[in-house]
Amino acid sequence: MAWKDVCPVALLTPNRGVAALFGEQQVAIFYVDPDDEVVAIDNIDPFSGAAVLSRGIVGSVGDALTVASPVFKQRFDLRTGVCVDEPDVRIATFPARVHEGRVQVDV
Repeated sequence: MAWKDVCPVALLTPNRGVAALFGEQQVAIFYVDPDDEVVAIDNIDPFSGAAVLSRGIVGSVGDALTVASPVFKQRFDLRTGVCVDEPDVRIATFPARVHEGRVQVDV
């Protein structure tokens, strides 16, 4: 794996996203409370084409941890990338972790 450093985990607000840019790839990163889990997805909303998923609202649908796009409100599973509202649409997900107090993503 090629882990890329993002920021100290202490700078993240639980259940809110931040965007990171790796070359041309925009990644939305979420620190999810109470599990202390870090997840990373493509930041581009496939329905609008806008780079906004990092600004979406974190929630859940059943057991699925989700983010709702701030544009058209479609919800995406943060672990699988599948759109809950239109399952034939999927966004990329990326391995993410906290290592020695820093958030890292494998892009």
